[in-house]
Amino acid sequence: MTLFETIDRSSFLFVNQELRNPLFDLLMPWVSWNPVFVPALLAGFLWLVLRGGNRGRICALLLALIVPLGDGLVTNPIRKAVERPRPYSALPEASTLGGRTASFSFPSSHASNWFSGAVVLAIFWRRSLKWTMPAAVLVGFSRVYNGMHYPGDVLAGAVLGVGIGAGGTAVFAHSWRHVSSRWFPDWFRQMPSLLSPPEGQALRFAREGSSQSEKEAVRTRLAYGLILLLLLVRWGYLAAGKIELSEDEAYQWLWSKHLDLSYYSKPPMIAYAHFLGTSLWGDTMFGVRFLSPLIAAAVSLLTFQFLSATVSPRAGLWALLATCAMPLAGVGSLLMTIDPLSVLSWTGAMVAGWQVFRRGELRWWSLMGLCWGLGFLSKYTALFQVLCWVSFCVCWKPARPLLRSRGFAAAIGILVVCTLPVLLWNARHDWITVTHLHARAGLDKTWTPSLRFFWDFVASELGLLNPVFLVVMVASWRIAWKERNRDPLKLYLLAMGTPLFLGYLLYTFRARVQPNWIAPAVVPMVCLAVACVEPMWNQSKKWFQRVIIAGFCVGLGCVILLHETRLIGKITGSQLPSKIDPLRRVRGWSATAAVVSREREKLLQEGKPVLILGDHYGITSLMSFYMPEAKRSRASEGFVFYPAGDTPVNQFYFWPGYRDKVGANALFLMRAGGSNPPPDIIQGQFESVTDLGEQPVLYKGQVLRHIQIFACRGLKPKS
Repeated sequence: MTLFETIDRSSFLFVNQELRNPLFDLLMPWVSWNPVFVPALLAGFLWLVLRGGNRGRICALLLALIVPLGDGLVTNPIRKAVERPRPYSALPEASTLGGRTASFSFPSSHASNWFSGAVVLAIFWRRSLKWTMPAAVLVGFSRVYNGMHYPGDVLAGAVLGVGIGAGGTAVFAHSWRHVSSRWFPDWFRQMPSLLSPPEGQALRFAREGSSQSEKEAVRTRLAYGLILLLLLVRWGYLAAGKIELSEDEAYQWLWSKHLDLSYYSKPPMIAYAHFLGTSLWGDTMFGVRFLSPLIAAAVSLLTFQFLSATVSPRAGLWALLATCAMPLAGVGSLLMTIDPLSVLSWTGAMVAGWQVFRRGELRWWSLMGLCWGLGFLSKYTALFQVLCWVSFCVCWKPARPLLRSRGFAAAIGILVVCTLPVLLWNARHDWITVTHLHARAGLDKTWTPSLRFFWDFVASELGLLNPVFLVVMVASWRIAWKERNRDPLKLYLLAMGTPLFLGYLLYTFRARVQPNWIAPAVVPMVCLAVACVEPMWNQSKKWFQRVIIAGFCVGLGCVILLHETRLIGKITGSQLPSKIDPLRRVRGWSATAAVVSREREKLLQEGKPVLILGDHYGITSLMSFYMPEAKRSRASEGFVFYPAGDTPVNQFYFWPGYRDKVGANALFLMRAGGSNPPPDIIQGQFESVTDLGEQPVLYKGQVLRHIQIFACRGLKPKS
């Protein structure tokens, strides 16, 4: 290994220093990255799709799958495991062109991606190698010349890229033969080999003369395959560590370390979910979020099966595709907050409630009551679903006797039993959750009518639910109400989602409503829109079909960009400002923790214990997760706390505090905003408080946020 490193460093210095000249200084940064690359890449993909025939479309699909998956599942994990520093971090004499990054060096992602792409193209067009391979070699050379990688990094990336390209193509080709021959025999007959597609003819969804049942079987298999694929892709995305935890995720992860009947602001189910995920995968980001893609898959499966049984498999498949093009659904399938649990319970109760109306069996009553109860233990909004179900029974005359049945009483009884943990916990803590929700809803303030919150809510929902789809969903409300006397399904779906959405919309005239609060209503609203559109699709005007397809394509593109907003900078040539970056809340927290750790090490040199205090539950929880020394500490021996006060303002109030650590020093963290002084409670608890200034937090060389740090010395005894 020493010999390899010696040769590698010598080779790097030869390329980086001895070969330096003015021409290469201009050319190599452009070769490594330039604003023309992404537009050229998109143009190439469009050419493959539009002009490349079946071979071009399959090649484009494989490129879009193999290169990102290889980077996320192979190259990046190896880089994080090896942790080889960049050359400029180890060699002071190294020259860099094009900026520096905090990521590791071995292997080179540029080399891996270029070589894997070149191999995939060569499998379909061998002659492409005389263009793509020299380009890949030149890019690899530029990474060494620019000071970003050692030659060994590039060589390893090239070898990995060849393996990823060839192996990935072989895996997909093998999977096609086995999956299509069993699940999609019509497709297999048209194209037995993925690598030798028929030219001159379009691939048909089903053979001519196929019966309706055969087409429905194909759509069902497609839906199941799509659900499985999305589950694996989402797990792969989380495993790649592209985003870090949000404030609420870290906060509720801490709850799982203090399991209880309920919590200050939320029911207990989210804590149990985090406990399960981290028990399986450890206290890692993947462990915290492991259940979220699984819950999204379960919701998709319930939705598809429900629409397949009540409308058609085509409608179920459309609903799955629609949610793929909704940013709110994309976010909800990754972040593990209370919303995924709430949506799952709401969807389960919706499906069970329809079966109650159709069959009236006790098992469906019990399942509906259990879903209501689990929904309440996930999010208090679940109580609103009981009113939604009752409103349907009132509006649909044949369902009114259900309200007087024993089954309804049994469902309510199950719900009441599920509320007991929350009621018992609150009874022991002076009903603090009621007080919190009262203030959270703005009921403790005088109402001043305003349209500001209304327009903020509307704009947010247009962006998160896809403007085209939201318009169609709203239009479906009118159709459902117009047909309420002859189509109970549409009336039922209308009752399951619309009241919640409209309730929050009206509440914006009083207080701010967070856009994710309507999440449980999304599935029934999508189902209603699909149930209204699907029967008239073939008879609808061409412009309407094109608008829906365009809305899907634009929405899917937005969802992809939302997973990696830095692609916007690569496409436009200028990075998205951090203040408007939607991923700002889930980036840079490990870097923030590193800044805090450095300041803590300095203060530890004074010979006293050093605590970490945060001005918000979010940053306090994130430091507990991302500071390695804090995560290793037991709860009773921890050093990250929220400032201790006389009244509860979050869950930290109910856990062991720091007031018994008399004489200790502390760092108080505030989100920067104009060099504000620390709160009076901090100044009163310590003998002296010194402002250390605002510290910048970098992410990929860009300032993501500033954090203001105060050095607090000499914790006073509690008076």
